[in-house]
Amino acid sequence: MDYQKLENSLIDVIKEEQAKLGYRKEEIRLYYPLGSLNHFFDTNGNEEEMTELLKGFTAYTKERLGEVRYSNRGERFCFFIPPEGSEYVHIHTPEKEFIKELVALVGKHGCTMEDIRALFLHTEKKIHREAIANGEFDELIYFEDDTEDPYYYCFKDEGCHIIYHRFLPEDYADFEF
Repeated sequence: MDYQKLENSLIDVIKEEQAKLGYRKEEIRLYYPLGSLNHFFDTNGNEEEMTELLKGFTAYTKERLGEVRYSNRGERFCFFIPPEGSEYVHIHTPEKEFIKELVALVGKHGCTMEDIRALFLHTEKKIHREAIANGEFDELIYFEDDTEDPYYYCFKDEGCHIIYHRFLPEDYADFEF
């Protein structure tokens, strides 16, 4: 079984958390809906089938993230990453990384959508940008053909600050924005 997409997602979420809150060698719990897990494995399984599919995941990640455990309640799966996992991500994450720059920018008082667009353009990667009129978000931006950062970034200007969420393309499509 190829667990790489799931492991990459866990690492990316931990990196984002560390960019927002700082690093601590601590245990982390991350939650995924069944639909997202099915996207990682190109399956359409139920809870029992997913639990069976994940049986080799702990052994797969042990060298890097420690003994990752998982459980579920219905279609909601919880991944428990031990302190060694947060330490691994901290040590193996480049100092200057886009998510860190984005978190710092959005956290600044007075951040504007123009500032965010400029950050994306500064990477010199080809980006896709479009306005969204769904009530949830104002703008979608993502890097085209970037396997290192496959996320769709959705931004909402709430007047006094800008919030964002990032989704994998398949999860974004599931929302039918």
